[in-house]
Amino acid sequence: MLQLGNGESVIQRMVRLIKKHDPNNSITIVTGFKRDDVEKSLSGCEFIYNPFYNVTNSISSLWFARAMLNSTTIIMNADIVVSEKLFKHMIALPDRDVVFVDSSIKEAGDYNVQINEDYVVVMSKQLDSYYGEYAGITKLTQASAKLLCSEICTIIDEGGINEWYENALVQLILRSEFRLGYIDIADFDWTEIDSVNHLFEAKKIQAKDTNTI
Repeated sequence: MLQLGNGESVIQRMVRLIKKHDPNNSITIVTGFKRDDVEKSLSGCEFIYNPFYNVTNSISSLWFARAMLNSTTIIMNADIVVSEKLFKHMIALPDRDVVFVDSSIKEAGDYNVQINEDYVVVMSKQLDSYYGEYAGITKLTQASAKLLCSEICTIIDEGGINEWYENALVQLILRSEFRLGYIDIADFDWTEIDSVNHLFEAKKIQAKDTNTI
C-alpha cells in the first residue's frame, strides 16, 4: 500500500499494468494484513483471504488460492515494482516454466537462484554461491501450475505452513526432475521493496515510466 506517486500504491500500479497489457486474464489477490484497505483500493480483482497470515508463510497463502492453479499462471509477490517495459516483456513471453532472476544482484540474504545451463538447480535464502537474485515472479504453464498445486497441498498436509511457496518448486526439481527455466532481467528496472532505499528505487521507476508514457 506504499504510495509511489501519481496517486498509485505499489499494488495499484501492478494491477493497472496487468489490466493494460494482459486484459483477457483474471487477477486474484491473496490478502492478509489490513485486507479491507487493500480491497477498497482496487477493483476488477478477485480477493482470497488468508485468515492465518500472521502465523503462516507464502505457501499457505497460495494454498488458499489453489483453485486458481488450473491454467497458465503468473505468480507475483505484492511488494514488487517492475518497469512497464519489463512487464510487457514478461507478458509477451511464450508459455513456459520460468522464474525471473537478476544476475546483477549478488547480495547475501536474499532469495537466490543457482542455475545449470538453461535450468534452475535450486532456490534458497541459504546459498553461498548463486547465479542471481530471484525477482519474486514465476510463470507456469497449465500442466506445471497443476503440479505446483499438488506439491503445495502435500507440503501443507505435512505441516509445512511456514514455508515459502517457492520451496514447492524446489521440491519438484529435486524429487521429480521438474525442468524450471529462468529469464535474466538484469537489463530491466525493477525492485522488491524491503527497505527505504528500495522504496526510493520504486518511485524512480514510477516517475520514469510516467515521463515515458
